Amino acid sequence: MNNQQPKPRSSEFDVLLKISSAMAQQQDLHALMNEILRVLESDLGMIRTTLTLRRPDSDEFVIEASRGLSKEEQQRGIYRLGEGITGEVARTKRPLLIPDIRKDPRFLDRTGTRRGAAFAFLCVPIIHHNRAIGTLSADRPSDDGSSIERDLNFLVVLSNIIAEAVARFREQIEEKEAMQAENRRLRLELDERYKPANMVGNSSAMRMVYEKILQVAEANATVLIRGETGTGKELVARAIHCASARRSGPFVALNCAAIPEHLVESELFGHEKGAFTGAHKQRTGRFETASGGTIFLDEIGDVSPNVQVRLLRVLQERTFERVGGSRSITANARIIAATSRNLEQLISEGRFREDLYYRLNVFPIHIPPLRERRSDILVLADHFLEKYGRMYGKPVKRISTAAINMMMTYHWPGNVRELENLMERLVLTCTDGVIHGYALPPSLQSDAQTNTSTIPTEGASLKALVASYEKEIITDALKKQKGNIAAAARLLQTTPRILGYKIKQLGIDPERYRA
Repeated sequence: MNNQQPKPRSSEFDVLLKISSAMAQQQDLHALMNEILRVLESDLGMIRTTLTLRRPDSDEFVIEASRGLSKEEQQRGIYRLGEGITGEVARTKRPLLIPDIRKDPRFLDRTGTRRGAAFAFLCVPIIHHNRAIGTLSADRPSDDGSSIERDLNFLVVLSNIIAEAVARFREQIEEKEAMQAENRRLRLELDERYKPANMVGNSSAMRMVYEKILQVAEANATVLIRGETGTGKELVARAIHCASARRSGPFVALNCAAIPEHLVESELFGHEKGAFTGAHKQRTGRFETASGGTIFLDEIGDVSPNVQVRLLRVLQERTFERVGGSRSITANARIIAATSRNLEQLISEGRFREDLYYRLNVFPIHIPPLRERRSDILVLADHFLEKYGRMYGKPVKRISTAAINMMMTYHWPGNVRELENLMERLVLTCTDGVIHGYALPPSLQSDAQTNTSTIPTEGASLKALVASYEKEIITDALKKQKGNIAAAARLLQTTPRILGYKIKQLGIDPERYRA
């Protein structure tokens, strides 16, 4: 004899409390719906609870979650609007109570689970913004003495709560998908923008840089980019990434000089919970984030000796551990490093590891400063004026000759970044579509006045302009070679005799530049 007592039925209030708690904790819609049905079965004694959801942009309702149905039975549960009892409830948006499901001609038994059994069937619509987005149904034994009508009313209340939860989850999914689509669009846009063919500058020095980018892009070799601040080292790193087999992976950049020394290790390699004061949870580092792609380490010459040791291990063994951890993690990221520092001098001073230097310097790329590629100045200026003209809706028609003269004689210590910032500022202050010389900052104007290669002002003849630019080029070569005419001639690919004639003709004094 079985003396086991049936489990007492919970109150509707307790059931709602459990369901609201599940809603607050669950981050997955399918898991939440299954939990709701489990509570209905265990606490209210409902059988074969089923929840259908409407397919987006369709009149079909499919089973999202169920209790007591196999996977095959669940897959058969597809209902069109107005089809069967489930479809009829969705069409009318009104709840239905069928005292004996076997006797209702609308019952389709798509799942094939109710043959020979007498059950009452309860089905309520799930409505959001006056549109049926699903149904909630359950069986109850026909001879059950409890109030089936009361259960139907409870399901109506619950369906309203479910409707809000479904809408919220779907909005989150749509937002996530929209964000992913936007990320894909931006990545394609970045890939296009950073192709070597789309980089700005056509000087011979930059053509050599483009050639090196294409030579190394498809390989997985470590690259060391060197150049002064503002020359565009990250731009070159992105170009290498976008032309490589890793282009579909992430490009993760870190300026080592911008991170406090005690945080660089954690930033690069991540940390475990409790690794140090303030490490309240585990954190993924940049190397893990860059897996499958490229990590760009800018200002590598500024990292501490401890970080240098860990970087050396990554380069040698392709493994690392998080700070405070012991599990080895494989580093599947291409490393591109950059610096504006003199690494050789740092090595001689004992401030940079020589073995790390050789590991980084597999494929060096030098980016020349802007003053060494003056033919790119106007090309870059026009590019930035067009860019910011579009951005601010203020197109610039031209740069005056006086402004050109000042820009061409200026030494540009901040390189391309300084030029870009200046062009943005000039677009904002321009009132007549022309960049005038008087609008340029005092640093450019004073540089033009004191420069030995004073360029003619507006209205000068072509002959005078050519002579002034020739004087600029020769003066720049003499500066580099410390007044040595023979060395300057070799740099300019001419003879000392011809260069000496030009120096005399243009009134240049080489003695000014001797060390």
